[in-house]
Amino acid sequence: MKSLKAHWLPSGASGLAAMRAEIEQASYSVKLQTYIFNDDDCGRRMRSALIEAAERGLRVHLLVDALGSVRLPAGFFDGLEAAGGKVRRFNPLKAGRLVFRNHRKLLVCDRERAIVGGFNIGDEYDGDGVEHGWADLGLALSGPLVDALAMAFDRMYQLASEPPPRLARLRVAHERRVKMTGHGHLLLGGPGRGPNPLKASLMDDLSRARSITVVSPYFLPPWRLRRRLVQRARQGGRVRLLLPARSDVQLALHASRALYSRLLEAGVEILEYQPQILHSKLVIADRHVYVGSANFNTRSLHIDYELLLRLSEPRLVQQAHGLVDAMAERAETIDARGWKARQGIWRRLRQHVAYFLLARVDPLVARWLWSRQAQ
Repeated sequence: MKSLKAHWLPSGASGLAAMRAEIEQASYSVKLQTYIFNDDDCGRRMRSALIEAAERGLRVHLLVDALGSVRLPAGFFDGLEAAGGKVRRFNPLKAGRLVFRNHRKLLVCDRERAIVGGFNIGDEYDGDGVEHGWADLGLALSGPLVDALAMAFDRMYQLASEPPPRLARLRVAHERRVKMTGHGHLLLGGPGRGPNPLKASLMDDLSRARSITVVSPYFLPPWRLRRRLVQRARQGGRVRLLLPARSDVQLALHASRALYSRLLEAGVEILEYQPQILHSKLVIADRHVYVGSANFNTRSLHIDYELLLRLSEPRLVQQAHGLVDAMAERAETIDARGWKARQGIWRRLRQHVAYFLLARVDPLVARWLWSRQAQ
């Protein structure tokens, strides 16, 4: 059996550079999917790398989300398609389907090497997360999990080609999957009913862990996961949350802060990252680390198509702690007493309204729309 080889990509700049390098070195195939692909310097450099790969005779498949990449001008990928590349947009922008998005980010080259993480393709992600650009991270890997990642890409690429009626009627059980190897787990999530491997795995690990670290740009976990964090902290475990001090989605920021008081009272440590917008997604539970596209919130765990890798390689877990510690040095620790003193009536009202919209209304609408489509 091939061994897992992996290393962290500690910033958006390092992640995007690694993606372009992998595309340039590929010899057979390139599979790239992303939520956002922007028409800017970063997007055009990535497009050029894909075009050059297609011109070398490689099989180049690109999948972007129709909503996430809605700002792309018509004809943006004409050069890639003229060179032989194939481009598909996931889930056309139609009433009743806007709520379900493909949020996965993944690059697979030659079915041998892969990159996962939070990186979208755009200038705001192409930075160090300190002096400029959002704070993001990912993982480059080779080994047995790469073939499973390639198959996950192929499945989503196939779904993007199917006409809306068939896509609407697909049962989610086919898209919620787990692939286990001796080196880690690939957890795939999507909307609808049925077993939920992302949530189930997190629930199991968080229930057992004595030390928990969560890094999330949009923190709004389902109630049962939130209860696990509170329970572990009250039972003497260390629970540390690294969250954003500022966000590109203000509603999500306010909704997260609606949870602070109870978490702080339970003994949960909360830190807010200061230099730039935080976009990193990472969970560490004792000897396990999760990395991928999923945020620690209800939308990622119940509604959108997501992927996470769960790895237990001691070196990777130790290095993940180091990445978090480095970010924590640039974060403000939220004190329970100080936080309470800062909360006026308007702030509390704004936070609770945001929480209601994202934690209650959004999932309710998604379930209703899915039930109508699945009939």
